[in-house]
Amino acid sequence: MCLVDDFRKAMGQFAGAVNAITTQENGQPVGLIATAVCSLSAEPPSVLVCVNRSASAHDVILRNRAFAVNLLHPSQCEVVEAFTRLKGTDRFASHDWSFDTGVPMLEGAVAAIHCELKEALDGFSHSIMIGVIKEIRLRDADSEGCLLWKGKGLHCAVPMAELARTA
Repeated sequence: MCLVDDFRKAMGQFAGAVNAITTQENGQPVGLIATAVCSLSAEPPSVLVCVNRSASAHDVILRNRAFAVNLLHPSQCEVVEAFTRLKGTDRFASHDWSFDTGVPMLEGAVAAIHCELKEALDGFSHSIMIGVIKEIRLRDADSEGCLLWKGKGLHCAVPMAELARTA
């Protein structure tokens, strides 16, 4: 078997939080779904996002120098479907998005994080985008869980305390 195939299978075993990475240009929202997102530093608060160079939003993020990381709640599976099935602004038509920060932030996301692009580094087929956080909007504290991607499918993160109650 090919190393690339083995790599894809191995990476499919890692559960990753599902995020809508969004920006806009000339008043038009663009975005993509990504799981390669993580915290980078608390001082200054920052994240890194890996974006495929072939994604339609890639160059727009570079030009706009800003993006949002919208961590999806399990009730927001339709956002993944819209971003997968639809193109351009149609991806944003059936959901509540706020544009007051200059980048689309999803209402009801577990966390919606507005970032200023600090730097984009070469990551082979992807760019590793470092974002310095400008604003964070959090969903109600009682709505635990986020949407996960693992093994070619969507899953829901369940707190361990909830697993103990059902066992």
